[in-house]
Amino acid sequence: MTTDASATAARRPGEQALTDLGLGAPALDPADASAHTFPGGGRWRTEVPSCEGPEALAVILKEASRLDVPIHRISQGSGVWMLTDAEITEMVDATGERDIELCLFTGPRGTWDIGGSTRTDSGGGGLRARGHDAVAGCVEDAVRATELGVKCLLVADEGVLWTLHRARRAGIIPADTTLKVSALIGPVNPASYAVYERLGADSVNVPSDLTLDHLTEIRRVSGAPMDMYIEAPDDLGGYIRMYEVAELIRRGAPLYLKFGLSKTPGLYPYGHHLRELTLSTAKERVRRGRLALDLLARHGADGDMAPLGSRLPGELNRFDIGS
Repeated sequence: MTTDASATAARRPGEQALTDLGLGAPALDPADASAHTFPGGGRWRTEVPSCEGPEALAVILKEASRLDVPIHRISQGSGVWMLTDAEITEMVDATGERDIELCLFTGPRGTWDIGGSTRTDSGGGGLRARGHDAVAGCVEDAVRATELGVKCLLVADEGVLWTLHRARRAGIIPADTTLKVSALIGPVNPASYAVYERLGADSVNVPSDLTLDHLTEIRRVSGAPMDMYIEAPDDLGGYIRMYEVAELIRRGAPLYLKFGLSKTPGLYPYGHHLRELTLSTAKERVRRGRLALDLLARHGADGDMAPLGSRLPGELNRFDIGS
């Protein structure tokens, strides 16, 4: 795949005014641009995260229609096990009607485990699945969710990722199930990014504090779709990179633009006691998406969006599963 003109033609923020004042920036280097696209065309897709149930989903879909925000993927963070079968089915049906990919988180994670290491200054094992039973819980969630029609699973552990990749190769879960690496364990260098791809990741959420050069470095070794919070939740740093959206796409394509929200309490694990906060933040995430898309349009960089309804990642490099 080759970089087209739209990868370098976007106007940078304040470009003409600063040039007139003798403060123009150096010309963009075409060598920095990602050479990759999504299969079927397009360099970016959209994602609304932290959709914790059918009621929040209804709010997101209504607001997206009102503000004309295109959505490729909607993701949930509390986990499959925090939803009833009826709730999952309702979400599958609602997203299916609009050809939006629904992604649900798998299983327990270290921060909710009885182990104390995640509460130490070092963070211990982090979000990983501790022990066989935690891996089993993730697999149980994956089988249950896919049987109910979910086609995308969110993973926060390398072993779980490899296990689920093997499971889809073996027909235990559908072969077209996509596996998304969580921002909670996102890689920060090209070598680790390439490892996640080979373990079975179909999209990889990188931390939102990576520099533009870091994205270029990753794209020189991997074409696996990248997910990135344009606005990160506070527990992931609270970074707001809206003015960089066009350059993030130019460097990081194929890229999912994630419309997160800072300055709000955490929602996971979700329950009715967090209802009002969850619904209000769901609505605001869509508005943040509209702001980001408006910036892209003003900078002449809103072309090359992948077709709505597209979800597959294309051909990716994998480790040999063997016997």
